[in-house]
Amino acid sequence: MAVWLGNAALQHPQAGALAAAVQWIAQALGARWGAPGEAANTVGGYLAEAMPRDGGLAAGPMLAAPRRAYLLLGCEPDCDFADARLARSAMAAADSVIALSAYRSADLLELADCLLPVAPFTETAGTFVNCEGRVQAFTGVVRPLGESRPAWKVLRVLANLVGATGFDHDSSESVRSELLDGDDVSARLSNRLELEPTAIGAGAAEGAIERVADVPIYFVDPLVRRAESLQQTADARVPRAWMAPALMQRLGIAAGDRVRLRQEGSGAAGGEDGDVLLEAAADDRLPHQVVRVAAAHRSTAGLGPMFGTVTVERVAPPQGDEAAQPEAAGVAAPGAAGKG
Repeated sequence: MAVWLGNAALQHPQAGALAAAVQWIAQALGARWGAPGEAANTVGGYLAEAMPRDGGLAAGPMLAAPRRAYLLLGCEPDCDFADARLARSAMAAADSVIALSAYRSADLLELADCLLPVAPFTETAGTFVNCEGRVQAFTGVVRPLGESRPAWKVLRVLANLVGATGFDHDSSESVRSELLDGDDVSARLSNRLELEPTAIGAGAAEGAIERVADVPIYFVDPLVRRAESLQQTADARVPRAWMAPALMQRLGIAAGDRVRLRQEGSGAAGGEDGDVLLEAAADDRLPHQVVRVAAAHRSTAGLGPMFGTVTVERVAPPQGDEAAQPEAAGVAAPGAAGKG
């Protein structure tokens, strides 16, 4: 028997409390519990200690209290942050943004002062560690394109230029050797959190509509977002506003209607509400007070945090030359804090 936490739970602002509660449930049932990583090498990042320490900040706090400079590695502000509006606002206010990326994108060209070309994993060597702790090395199938270089080489040069120590590696194998060789990787992976179950925070106000979000498999990184074959599949369909039939009936919305969603702003986003237009769709598996809207897509990037209170209103179809006018159907309520 096992209890699993999925994508949405890991992205939730109260992910730690949810994980602690699931651990307690699993212990009470005599079961194991787990949380599959959000990316192919999440476990590898954990083993490499790619986490805040010694007073460092996680991504959320770095965006909520904007920094003077940001260094981005393989991520795009519109699609790779739990609150794209907050990310864009913080980076727009920074003195400098440097992006290490294999691709150009509209938001990077707008927000970054410098783009340094790095190779995708297909053009370099490296190591993945999967969820069970299995180490899997790989090599590039072709040479890096043009003047691009593997990201670890670019980071090494930047570190050397600023005089940082510990960046003397001459190959990806030497990086792997320092982190993993002579060590029992599985022994370093624990199924236990050093947390006591804590109370889950209060939900939305009575009658309010809560947004929940997922990251579809073909939205997860810059590479799959640009794979033409993957983007033609059902899993890559443009996000819709999924609601239970009972909620749609309450709001006077039918499947296929155009709806406007508004979500309260947060942090560096200046408090302004996010606003997007999407197609409504029915899902009878959802709670009656929930609308599910996928993240990591430019059509939903303007909405706000992946979780929070939203209003939903049907947009009437245009008549003649008149602009479409929304018909109020949502329920306004205080917003819930999002996770950066």
